[in-house]
Amino acid sequence: MLSGRLGLDTARIPHADRHGLVWLDRGRLEVEDGCLRFVTAGGILAAGDYQLPHQSISAVLLGPGSSVTHDALRLLARHGCILCAVGTDGVRLYTAPPLAPDTSALARRQVAQWSEKGARQEVARRMYALRFGEIVRTRDIEVLRGMEGARIKRAYELAAERFGVPWRGRRYDRANPDAADLANQALNHAALTMQAAAAIAVAATGTIPQLGFIHEDSGQSFVLDIADLRRHDLVLEVAFGAAKEAALGRETVDRLVRRRAGDTFRRKGVVPQMIDAIKTVLGEKEEPKTLSGESELETGGLGRARGSAGQGTDAGEP
Repeated sequence: MLSGRLGLDTARIPHADRHGLVWLDRGRLEVEDGCLRFVTAGGILAAGDYQLPHQSISAVLLGPGSSVTHDALRLLARHGCILCAVGTDGVRLYTAPPLAPDTSALARRQVAQWSEKGARQEVARRMYALRFGEIVRTRDIEVLRGMEGARIKRAYELAAERFGVPWRGRRYDRANPDAADLANQALNHAALTMQAAAAIAVAATGTIPQLGFIHEDSGQSFVLDIADLRRHDLVLEVAFGAAKEAALGRETVDRLVRRRAGDTFRRKGVVPQMIDAIKTVLGEKEEPKTLSGESELETGGLGRARGSAGQGTDAGEP
């Protein structure tokens, strides 16, 4: 199984090593110079201006009389720190729960298939069928990973040629992704935008982010599984297009990726397609189709050349 993406999970301090909860009330939670700041008139904390160690706490409990800025929410989300709006002394929880349907049918189907080895492999096979655009014969996950790795490497090369972007292979430093060349940086950023779209789809279907069928260790394993369904087409289109434009030096590559991704997601209805894909791979819909919706999948004989897709290779990475 794949252990995550870009090393972002391991870059954060594990929750087991964090300090737990911070209780705040009667103040404003905001960001200043990249740091989380709480200005309070006095309540649980004495009146004053406090800088909070958002990287080393698990949750912020925000009590009555408080407000929070969008920048603060973004910073907390980036570092995996949850924000809960609570009543006095925590006797109420007001934070809206994740968007979910009024039935647990898909979640129960996901758990049932995830917990049984044969069914789990079949779901993974459906995912690869959607990615390849054809029914795959093999049920061997390692064989599927090998085939996927070869295809994505070739897809990188073709996309680079199509956009006229220099390409020397998928390389980046997990500890410092921004040190890579423009094309690799763009791929990193584009993968994250696709992950965000997948997270919305997972939340909307009420499925369980932690229970992935191809990825395993990440707390967003199923989100990564669904995001990878569009890696061959949309991620490459967004990333290499942004890299070509960024080479002109007019805007940063991350801003260009976000703009291109947002436009592409709206035009192509990516989130609704992902919702349909979740239902397909979990067996709610009988016959998988390509995510573009242009054609039915055709039965194809794919070779059984074994390949490795361990960490550090292209297979299973953005």
